[in-house]
Amino acid sequence: MSVLRHTVFMMALCAGVPALAAAPIPPAKQALIDKMLSLWHMDSIGQSMLQAPVTDAVAQARAMLQGRASAERRDAAMTEIVGEAQKFMDDATPTVRASAQKLIPSKVAPLLAERFTEDELRQMVAILESPVKQKFEKMLPELQKSLGEGVAADTGPVINPKLQDLKQRIGMRLRSAVTP
Repeated sequence: MSVLRHTVFMMALCAGVPALAAAPIPPAKQALIDKMLSLWHMDSIGQSMLQAPVTDAVAQARAMLQGRASAERRDAAMTEIVGEAQKFMDDATPTVRASAQKLIPSKVAPLLAERFTEDELRQMVAILESPVKQKFEKMLPELQKSLGEGVAADTGPVINPKLQDLKQRIGMRLRSAVTP
C-alpha cells in the first residue's frame, strides 16, 4: 500500500468515514484464500469470543453461591445457571457464526491478499491440509490432558491450600460486602 493511500485510509478510519475500497484480488489468489479460509474455520473465533463472557458469568455465579447457599441449593442453582448459559450459547452461536462468515470476506480475505503472496498462500494451504498437522491436532486433547494432570499432581500440594485460602478470603469479602 502506498504511503499516500495508507495515510488516506488511516484518516478515513479515524474520521469514521468508509475507507477506499480494497484492490480487487486476482482470481487465483482469491481461490487460495478461499481454500485457506475453508480449512482454517475462522468462524469459530466468534464462538470463542461469545464463550468467554458466558464462562465468566457462570464462574462468577458459582463464586457468589459459594458459602452463601447449602450444597444442595448451590448445586440446583448451578444446574439451572449452566442450563441457561448453554441455552444462550445454543441460541447465540448461529448468529455469531453467520456474522463471522459474512464478515470474513471483507475483513480477513483482503488482509491475507495484501500480506501474503500466492506462493505463501499455497504453503499455508499445504500446512493446513497436512496429514501431520491433522494428526497433531487430533492428539492435542490427549497432550493437554496429560500435561494438565501432571501439573495438577506436581503443584497440587502447594497450590490447592493456597487456592482454598483464596476462595475463603473472597467468600468472606463477598459476605461482608452483602451483609447489612
